[in-house]
Amino acid sequence: MAFEYNRLRSFRGADCDTDHYLVVANLRERLAVRKQAAQKSGEGRFNLRKLNDLEVRKQYQIEITNRFAALKNVSDDEDINRGWESIKENIKTSATESLGMHEMKEHKPWFDEEYLGILDQRMQAKRQWMQDPSQSNPNTTRSFNLYFPTTCFGS
Repeated sequence: MAFEYNRLRSFRGADCDTDHYLVVANLRERLAVRKQAAQKSGEGRFNLRKLNDLEVRKQYQIEITNRFAALKNVSDDEDINRGWESIKENIKTSATESLGMHEMKEHKPWFDEEYLGILDQRMQAKRQWMQDPSQSNPNTTRSFNLYFPTTCFGS
């Protein structure tokens, strides 16, 4: 992986709730795509945990045996690529019928409307403090700064 910095800037007035400066950089990187990952992206995965169940395992074994018994009748002068494709399709169809496909979990979003409201309250408190930096206003800004990480990130 190679990086090339096109543009690099620091922003002094950004609201990051830290004493560091915000740095923004435009990068150009070159990535190599693995062939295996590109091939597997379009395919689903089989639910292999069903093989732990004895009845499902026996059903899968029977289906595979029946499908390969039908392949024994095919002549030997057939193209090897066509033979491989038929073997592969037989395995896939029997696995799909007996095991089914693995369903991916739906992840809940980490940034929802509740946190957006808290962030807006924090920004309003900061604006109010910037307009009138008296002794009463810093306490509200400080309480939002302390309250925000515990609410949003559960720490």
